[in-house]
Amino acid sequence: MLSSLIRHEFLSFFKRNGHHVVESSSVVPQADPSLLFTNAGMVQFKNIFTGLETSPHSRMVTAQKCIRAGGKHNDLDQVGFTARHHTFFEMLGNFSFGDYFKEEAIRFAWTFLTKELCISPCKLVVTVYHSDEEAKQFWKSIAGDVVVIPIATADNFWSMGDTGPCGPCTEIFFDHGADIFGGMPGSEHENGDRFVEIWNIVFMQYERLADGKQINLSNRSIDTGMGLERISSVMQGVHDNYETDLFRPLIDKIKSISKTNFADTYPSYKVIADHIRSICFLIADGIMPSNEGRGYVLRRILRRAIRHGHILGIKDPFLFKISEDLVQLMGGIYPELAKAKSPIESLVYTEEEKFLQTLERGLKILQQEVRNIPSGGTLGGDTAFKLYDTYGFPMDLTQDILKGHNISVDGDGFEKALKEQRNRAKWIGSGETQESAIWLELKDRLKASAFVGYETTSASGKIVAIVLDGKEYQKISAEDFSQPQTRAFIVTESTPFFAECGGQCGDAGIIETATASFLVTNTLKFCNALIAHEGIVTSGEFAGKDMAILRIDERKRRRTGANHTATHLLQAALRTLLGEHVAQRGSFLNDERLRFDFSHNFSISADDLLKVEILVNEWIELNLPVLSQIMSREEAISSGALALFGEKYENSVRTVCIAATEPATATEEVADDSSPETSIISFELCGGTHVKSTSEIGSFRILSEASIGSGIRRIEAVTGQMVLQQLQQITNTIVKISKKLKCSVGDIYGRIDDLILELKRRNDEITSDKHKIALQNMQKIQKVDTAIVTTFLEDCNVAQLRSLSEIIGKQNPSGTVIVLVGKCDDNKVYVIITVSKDRQESYNAGQLLKTMLLPLNGKGGGGATFAQGGGTDHSKIQEALQNIFDAVK
Repeated sequence: MLSSLIRHEFLSFFKRNGHHVVESSSVVPQADPSLLFTNAGMVQFKNIFTGLETSPHSRMVTAQKCIRAGGKHNDLDQVGFTARHHTFFEMLGNFSFGDYFKEEAIRFAWTFLTKELCISPCKLVVTVYHSDEEAKQFWKSIAGDVVVIPIATADNFWSMGDTGPCGPCTEIFFDHGADIFGGMPGSEHENGDRFVEIWNIVFMQYERLADGKQINLSNRSIDTGMGLERISSVMQGVHDNYETDLFRPLIDKIKSISKTNFADTYPSYKVIADHIRSICFLIADGIMPSNEGRGYVLRRILRRAIRHGHILGIKDPFLFKISEDLVQLMGGIYPELAKAKSPIESLVYTEEEKFLQTLERGLKILQQEVRNIPSGGTLGGDTAFKLYDTYGFPMDLTQDILKGHNISVDGDGFEKALKEQRNRAKWIGSGETQESAIWLELKDRLKASAFVGYETTSASGKIVAIVLDGKEYQKISAEDFSQPQTRAFIVTESTPFFAECGGQCGDAGIIETATASFLVTNTLKFCNALIAHEGIVTSGEFAGKDMAILRIDERKRRRTGANHTATHLLQAALRTLLGEHVAQRGSFLNDERLRFDFSHNFSISADDLLKVEILVNEWIELNLPVLSQIMSREEAISSGALALFGEKYENSVRTVCIAATEPATATEEVADDSSPETSIISFELCGGTHVKSTSEIGSFRILSEASIGSGIRRIEAVTGQMVLQQLQQITNTIVKISKKLKCSVGDIYGRIDDLILELKRRNDEITSDKHKIALQNMQKIQKVDTAIVTTFLEDCNVAQLRSLSEIIGKQNPSGTVIVLVGKCDDNKVYVIITVSKDRQESYNAGQLLKTMLLPLNGKGGGGATFAQGGGTDHSKIQEALQNIFDAVK
């Protein structure tokens, strides 16, 4: 049975049994900063389990995409060396919230496995928590002679944390047969591969209190999980998940690219096939490679896969090719993969290119280190770790390279550095805002706020909640704002205020009653339902159930809408001029400026930026209508609407379209039924506010363009009045420059050219003077064996020392170690050391510098042929020189 059919049958079975099918949530947990990634099916229902939210359905079923590659649950280092470890996997799960409990959950699982999938009951073994007699009896009554094993460890008792919901669980194991090593659960050899857990059912029936006591939950729940990869291996008669149809096409592609043909379970095949799944799903859900947090984990996964490609002999970028196969394999089930196909390939290719260059640099560093370590010596653990962490060299690769030179590695030092790095990278939270309990409570009690701001800028509404510093109050007045950090929110049944969303800032304005006034400084949306107006009471008192008039700041809304529409035009211009690979990766806009992040691998030339600016301004000048429409998500996407990368949308969405009408030709005008052709310029899913026509934007100007991450560029721009202000600032600056240069504005360029030539002439004179000083110092040079060493040069700065070093080096191109020391007016001591190439085996400039700087209380650095540094203790110059004499001799 193919994995796609297993997934379909699971969802269909539970749908027939009254469960609501819920889409997989993102692999990035929403509003849960405690988790690095979504690592189980229950994550998106966490607030329901804890009682913070009420479930819209008492029975649900999902196929959830999960990542276990960081934080508390991290299988990254095991992938490739076992039959069942993955960084990405799919969790099939059915859930009950105060509906059915143990008996029905056990019956559903047993029926699905033995009747729907037709697995022989004699191949199944179950475990229960040792004190859960109820579960034992249900298993006996439902499954007859099935082996039920009581387990007393935490393996069969699940808890969300030190406190909160918890309960016993039962697990179902599949017996792969006596020819596979391993014992039954609870036995000495339970960790073998013969008996493999395929389904876990948690009976959430208790709440653990702070004192450790457990009390019965009033609302008992069921949380289950069955890994699609494991059940697929069962149904396809294999003992290794990587031999299933979920991985075979990927492994075939890896074999083709690497021109190798090992067994499908070869470790490097497994690593690459697993990692490409995590890579693609992480990028599709909006994670970018970076040096921290989730982006750092993505980069580690990418580099681990690239390294295993290197082991297979692949020297060029290849992962981006395998991503195509993954999209084809899973894009039908997870459409976000298909939508992100181009950005995935582009980002992966860029990361591969960069890392392959990094690998080359790391190899050169290792080769340099080898030259400084004698046969039988040891490479420092900190160096081995730097190669591992920065250049992607695993310990075994470093050891393999050094083995040929009879050099070992300080393993203890490496492990110490690795442990320190893991502590630094330990996940302590994303910094995202978790919905506070008050908003979850209000969401359950109140209807979702009605937004009427598309149609009007003012409206009346009844106050339904007042929140002050995280607590609900019945009244609020100016006296409640004695503390500067006080945060107050007013929630009304309906509002014209737009809540911060999709990169657009929230509206500002005022809320008034007959006797009170509330200045709104921002508008936020909580729990995707409640629109809350943040601000301060400026007069009077507000109370719950008061009727109020809500008025937005129309000027700010108008300018914000202009910037939002301009952002859509900017994306359209970029896609027109750079290519359709350009996709929005983030944005921010308010009434003053806009910021747009997008996928593109290269910096944009000044000429291309000017073309983008001109095209946007042409569309603005055409006075094009900006039209919005509510559509189903499927209809909008199939009609070509662009969706924000990694964003989840409701079934009903708002679209914003900007279109140009092409004038009819002379021939077309003759025909009565002819109509002008419409050219779509921009068509996007968007819930933000916009102008009614592009001419309301006024004008558009790009301020800057830069890289903000791997394959991600950022443009900042302004529109309308802000363009004029910016041009006025530039004009004022130019006028000031012309006055400084004592020339007209038109002559500035020529005047600067003249100044540059004059500066070059003077620099040449200074360089000539330095050479003269250096030649004068030549007489102070003394030769010691194979090295030329200065005694000590007074009034000689570092630039003069370098000039002198160059002269001596040209006169003595081989067989030399040049050590120059000087002291200038600032009382600092400067040291320059150079080693000719033919002396590198005997001497290292960087190592000699360290010897020299010890008595000088100095610091510096360098490589094998050149090093530079300085110190503050000039009384120890002779001692430092003696150190050099001794080292060179």
